[in-house]
Amino acid sequence: MESCPECAAPVSSQDRFCEACGRNLRVQRTPVGGPGSPAAARCPCGGAEFDEDGFCARCGRVRPAGRDRAEFSFPGVAGVTDRGRRRARNEDSLAFGRVRKRGVVAAVVCDGVASSERAEQASQLAVDTALDVLLTAMQSGGDPEQATVDAVLAADAAVSRLARAEAADVAPSCTYVSVVLTEETATVGWVGDSRAYLVGEAGATRLTTDDTWAAQLVADGVITAEEALTDRRAHVLSRWLGADSGLEAPRTMTFRVETPSLLVLCSDGLWNYLPEPEDLLEVLPRGVPPVEVARELVEVALKSGGHDNITVVVVQLRGGNGA
Repeated sequence: MESCPECAAPVSSQDRFCEACGRNLRVQRTPVGGPGSPAAARCPCGGAEFDEDGFCARCGRVRPAGRDRAEFSFPGVAGVTDRGRRRARNEDSLAFGRVRKRGVVAAVVCDGVASSERAEQASQLAVDTALDVLLTAMQSGGDPEQATVDAVLAADAAVSRLARAEAADVAPSCTYVSVVLTEETATVGWVGDSRAYLVGEAGATRLTTDDTWAAQLVADGVITAEEALTDRRAHVLSRWLGADSGLEAPRTMTFRVETPSLLVLCSDGLWNYLPEPEDLLEVLPRGVPPVEVARELVEVALKSGGHDNITVVVVQLRGGNGA
């Protein structure tokens, strides 16, 4: 006899749902609503021991609390989100899960738009809504690309409902990037400027294209890619989730997983410091589990200044354990 991971009630290997709490026993996922613990288990430096005043025994930093710092790890997928050094709160969110016995992994990263109200609520609602749609669809054998479209539209609708009529100009909004990994393919979907990178033995590739005014100007040949890096419109979004998004569908791409590799989802709190695939490849640790990769990438952003919230999810493709 086994026990439910949610409420510890006895369950059997044939049960699909826990009779006590209703949890889906065929799916493993991060907590709905995000991190629930009052304090993080680890310091950004990786230390796990704190003195009675809450300072890290390794580096001396104060222990992060609540959404300031959170880590989750399942076999083959892990994520870390951190408030950074300059922001008052963490408006990034992550969620991921697995469909047991199907070899499916789904992960979502959303970055709350700082100029909107309740940005952290928008991003958390978006990742939870999207992940639920993805896992439900894939559990029943759905198409990953259609599931991605459905997940984004559901998240967009959910975030849109947070808007207040009297404050339409600051309606909650966020960016979005996700991946659905099956035994043979990976499907990436995105809206905004959160990114996905593929890192393998042959090198690193950026899979997404930013939905920003600057990126559009580069595509139209108005400015160069180098000029876009310092342009004041570099982070002005042309697409987002939330009220007045006018979103009809995300951009998606599906590719076959041919060799062991890692897929990295991240908010701009990381890629601001590592904009090119080669930059990411240079600092990526080799031969370590996904959670160690995610921790190291977050630490790189913190050491580089940590000007924004930082979120990284790392997914193993075809059993790859490093780049």
